[in-house]
Amino acid sequence: MSVNYAAGLSPYADKGICGLPEVFDTPEEVKAKVETLAQLIRDSQYMVVHSGAGISTSSGIPDFRGPKGVWTMEQKGETPHFDTTFEDAKPSLTHLALLQLQRAGYLKYLISQNVDGLHLRSGFPRDRLSELHGNMFVEECEKCGKQYVRDTVIGVMGLKPTGRYCEVTRSRGLRACRGKLISTILDWEDSLPDRDLNRADEASRRADLALTLGTSLQIKPSGDLPLLTKRTGGKVVIVNLQPTKHDKHAHLHIHGYVDEVMSQMMKLLGLEIPDWAGPTLCENSGGDADILPYGAWKKEVKIELKIEEKKDLGLKKKRTNNKNAEITEKGVKKEEEEDTKCEQEALIDSRFEPVTTENVNSSSQNSLCSSTLDDTDTCEAKKPRTDPPSS
Repeated sequence: MSVNYAAGLSPYADKGICGLPEVFDTPEEVKAKVETLAQLIRDSQYMVVHSGAGISTSSGIPDFRGPKGVWTMEQKGETPHFDTTFEDAKPSLTHLALLQLQRAGYLKYLISQNVDGLHLRSGFPRDRLSELHGNMFVEECEKCGKQYVRDTVIGVMGLKPTGRYCEVTRSRGLRACRGKLISTILDWEDSLPDRDLNRADEASRRADLALTLGTSLQIKPSGDLPLLTKRTGGKVVIVNLQPTKHDKHAHLHIHGYVDEVMSQMMKLLGLEIPDWAGPTLCENSGGDADILPYGAWKKEVKIELKIEEKKDLGLKKKRTNNKNAEITEKGVKKEEEEDTKCEQEALIDSRFEPVTTENVNSSSQNSLCSSTLDDTDTCEAKKPRTDPPSS
C-alpha cells in the first residue's frame, strides 16, 4: 500500500500552516546545540520524546507540512511523490537511535503522532510507546480491546471494521470473543485512544525533559503535551527545520536534520545505533524474553494490553484548526465503574490527580485536532463523527 495514507482521510479544509520555509543552523551551531542537548539528557531523570512525521522522511515516507509535504503539495495543486510502501519502509537512524536510548535507560517514554508503524517494527517496547493517531499495522477488538499486529497494512481507516473477528478465548475456554476487529487509524474527528493518551499525559507531566523530533506541534492535543512538561518545571527541546507552534516555550531549538542531530548526540553519549534486521515486535520492556523475531511477526501476533484506570484529563481533543484548542485541566468527577471484562491496572504516580474509571470501549471526546501557529485562543471540541466517510 502506498504511503499516502492521507488520501484515505475524509475531506478537511483547514490542515494548518503548510510549506513554511526551513531554517538551518550552521554546522558549528548544530554541534554546540547538540552538546547542550547531550548534557540535558545526561542530567535528566525522566526524558520523554515526542516524534512526528519528520523522523520518517529519510525512510521514504513524506511529511505533511514540509516543503514537499503531502498537504503542502496538495495546496499547490501538485501530486506528492511516493517511492516506497508502508511494508517496505525501514526504520530511520532516528527510530533506531530512540530504541537504543530506551535500552540504555535515558528514554523513559515515547509519544508518537505517526501511523507508519516504524517505532513498533523497530522493536521499541509497546508499553513505553503511545501511538496517538493509530498504527497502519494494528487492528483492535472493539469488544475486549485485544490488539493484533499484522505484517501488512490493515487497509481501512477511521476506526472502521476490517472484516475480521477476535479469536481470543473467553468464558473459561468454552468460546471465542468474536468481537469485530477495527482499524486503529484515526480520521479527522475520531476519538484518540484513551489508554495511549492517558499514558502520554502522565508521562509528559512526570518528565523533566521533553524532546520533540520532526513535528510542527500543530496537531492537538498531541502537540500541546510538551507544555505539560514545562508547566511542571521541565525543559522542552525542539528539533525541527520549520518553525513550530511552541518555539517560544523551548529551552533549546535545533534547526537541523533529525538524523544528523541524533547521530551526533549518540556519539556524545557513547551509544551505538543498532542495526535493523527486519520487523521485530517487543510487547514490553521486561527483557529479551518479550522480544519476538521476524518469523513471529509474520504470524498474526496478538498483543494483550493491560488497560489502566481511565483518567478524565479534561482535554480539548479534536483535530481542528480553530484557534484556541489548548490543553486545559478540569476537576475530576468520580463515575461508576462499568464492567469491561478487561484486566485493569492503575499506572498512577502520586503526583497526579485522582482518576476515574469508565468503560474502555465507550466513545470519548478525545478526538484529533490541528491548529494554527497562533496558540493564544481556545476552541470548543466537536463531537466525533457518527457516520465517518469511507476511505
